[in-house]
Amino acid sequence: MTNQLDGLPVVVIGAGPVGLAAAANLVERGIACTVLEAGDRPAAAVRQWGHVRLFSPWRYNIDTAARRLLTDAGWVEPDPEVLPTGAQLAADYLQPLADLPALKPHVRYSARVGAVTRYGVDRLRTAGRDTAPLLVRLDSGEDILARAVIDASGTWTTPNVLVASGIPARGEHAAAAYVEQALPDVLGADRDRFAGRRTLVVGARHSAANTLLFLAELATQEPGTSVVWAIRSDSAARTYGGETADALPARGAIGTRLREHVDAGTVELVTGFAVQALTTADGRVVATDGTREISADRIVAATGFRPDHTIAAELRLDLDPILGATRALAPLIDPNEHSCGTVPPHGVDELTHPEPGYYAVGAKSYGRAPTFLLATGYEQARSVVAALAGDWTAARDVRLNLPATGVCSSNVPLELATITSSGGEQRSGDTCCG
Repeated sequence: MTNQLDGLPVVVIGAGPVGLAAAANLVERGIACTVLEAGDRPAAAVRQWGHVRLFSPWRYNIDTAARRLLTDAGWVEPDPEVLPTGAQLAADYLQPLADLPALKPHVRYSARVGAVTRYGVDRLRTAGRDTAPLLVRLDSGEDILARAVIDASGTWTTPNVLVASGIPARGEHAAAAYVEQALPDVLGADRDRFAGRRTLVVGARHSAANTLLFLAELATQEPGTSVVWAIRSDSAARTYGGETADALPARGAIGTRLREHVDAGTVELVTGFAVQALTTADGRVVATDGTREISADRIVAATGFRPDHTIAAELRLDLDPILGATRALAPLIDPNEHSCGTVPPHGVDELTHPEPGYYAVGAKSYGRAPTFLLATGYEQARSVVAALAGDWTAARDVRLNLPATGVCSSNVPLELATITSSGGEQRSGDTCCG
């Protein structure tokens, strides 16, 4: 009897860093694949935070299989000690990777996935489920059958709301025109929206710190620019992180510089402020926590991201009720217990769902946990592909060497002129990815 899965490709959703790493591993193992990217070119989400510089150098930002394929094609690797921006990561690494003759025919753009299910089998039916192909339906209506699906679509398009309770603030939808997603290009393309205006940044992780430092720089260039930073906790110590004790000096410098701006009054810090409602009047927006109000021209919601599992609604997923990661992975990445540097090695076993052949990797695999690292995603992809190839020894030989100091709590740190590459103390796993 012919196996229905014979001859079908592995479908990879997303042509970002982890999706393309999965594709590189698949190509190396001779496994047919199709990469579906919603954007019109690779790394579409990365390019949206292209103005941000990563806090680890090139040597830690490149997947091992991808490096081998690129090197064999004559690619010249960037200086391994230089810290790239998101734009450089996309242009100098991810674009050449996607353009390799070995990968290019398998990558499709403007191919947004609307649903993943089992061909001829809904979520209720058990008989024959593990031998039925996975069906990937595009928004265009096209159906693609697959032997497995690796979902590396990330969380960039599904940011968290402003309110600590996890639901939108009262009036948040009505005030949407005043609210920015994390990491606007304050000193570049988005400058006019912030220059000479008062901006409220809500959030306590590195994406908030990034924007605050950019705005502090803008305030020195544009008269009338002011910055307010609101956090739920009573202290900004977590955002400041390890500072000079951080295993990643570039990351530690972010906390140090932000603290200096707060001490100098360039950034006004409001602690213990949990947004409950937004109102708008006379071209301004007012945030209130029930007793206090903060008035601003713009609000940047740097409150993190969450996964959207809607496309897999007909699959049998075993998701942790708190994080939205797999139930096996959740305790290993719980931000109440772990920073990114203390997450233990994990791979296909922790990423497996009751649904055979479906894996979420990369930022999406972490659910709401803000501790995802780019190198972690690369190792996830390698492990999953090894399992698909039947190489269970390699699949379960998962190795991570992560920084144990500092607070690594978000995914794309900021660099301005004073942050430089940090040299040999950085290790694999240091890179956060948006």
